[in-house]
Amino acid sequence: MIDLSTTYMGLTLKNPLVPSASPMSKSLDNMKRLEDHGAAAIVLYSLFEEQIEHESKELNHYLTYGAESYAEAVSYFPDLGEYNLGPDQYLNHIRKAKAALQIPVIASLNGISKGGWTRYAKLMEEAGADGLELNVYHIPTDGFVSSGAVEQMYLDLVREVKATVQIPVAVKMMHFFSSIPYMAAQLDRAGANGLVMFNRFYQPDIDLENLEVVTNLTLSSSYELRLRLRWVAIMFGQLVADMAVTGGVHTAEDVVKAMMVGAKVTQMASVLLHNGVSALSDILVDLQRWLETHEYESIAQMQGSMSQRHVANTAAFERANYMKVLQAFEVNMA
Repeated sequence: MIDLSTTYMGLTLKNPLVPSASPMSKSLDNMKRLEDHGAAAIVLYSLFEEQIEHESKELNHYLTYGAESYAEAVSYFPDLGEYNLGPDQYLNHIRKAKAALQIPVIASLNGISKGGWTRYAKLMEEAGADGLELNVYHIPTDGFVSSGAVEQMYLDLVREVKATVQIPVAVKMMHFFSSIPYMAAQLDRAGANGLVMFNRFYQPDIDLENLEVVTNLTLSSSYELRLRLRWVAIMFGQLVADMAVTGGVHTAEDVVKAMMVGAKVTQMASVLLHNGVSALSDILVDLQRWLETHEYESIAQMQGSMSQRHVANTAAFERANYMKVLQAFEVNMA
């Protein structure tokens, strides 16, 4: 019997398939269907900082730096009343999800300043959340704000939340840091139990006819997985925190690749939004079949087997491989 189980932030999961934060989790019926189709845990849609009744005195300060759409949003500053439920309703949603589901429920907070985060992190824990994902994102548009200051915002937030709750806390990272391994290590030392690689943010576009800035919802593809594979492979073995891969996970093969570079779970949304909830069970069947065909006994057996420290060509994840790729193109063009 193939053992598909894994562990993530101290949670024992029946498999590595976890629906990520998206509008799908606004419906309790959808969450039940996700569980029925094999989801091992669910990350709830995010409670946005702007919804926490503007309790944070720092909110206006940080918003003046500029902001961009978040992974679950489809407009620059979404109509919070239409997009999402308010803080109290969100807490009630956690309670209902915990009463209805047998799998872990991970709450999600989306913002940057401290303010009400610590208060609502505690309330989410009291509502029954099994874990918390900090969906932290900040675009510094002030040329006088240093990269170190931005990074310190992240670290201070993690430390304060960790000092407030007992449940495990994950940080959904972006890939724009100048040194991803350093920042990951700093978040690890700050107490993060999990690091989710990487957040996808929908970039603004220009409507040339109306001369307006617009934001389009573009779903991911498996190609985007490569960035995640590279950095998880490099950092495997360097962190205490568990790593999750999100962005570009669409097939069982994508899941296998993520496990092999060292991830503990894969989070997915685009494939479910595009193909429906049943896509999850299809991936699970294909995953089981892949392990059987390639004679793996468990997910644990493959985790980290293709990380940088375990492959013969360690330079394949680094700059050295770039020159080889370019040379291959030169040969093909000759």
